[in-house]
Amino acid sequence: MLILTRKTGEAVTIGEDIKITVLSIQGKQVKLGITAPERVSVYRDEIFKRIQIENVKASMALKEDLQELARIIKARKKGTS
Repeated sequence: MLILTRKTGEAVTIGEDIKITVLSIQGKQVKLGITAPERVSVYRDEIFKRIQIENVKASMALKEDLQELARIIKARKKGTS
């Protein structure tokens, strides 16, 4: 992990097209401005973690739905044979 110290108005550049600027510091809170191309998703960490959890839940539900669909198809095939 790279650790940097920045003051208000100073920035850090990541790659060629991502820039993080310290906009303000108030007590223990730091306000950051992030400039990045539209193709780069930027999330607060707690939001990103929630998105990951929801994606896992959705994929599990899809798997269960597909398994149920397979059972129904097999049952129908047995009934028509």
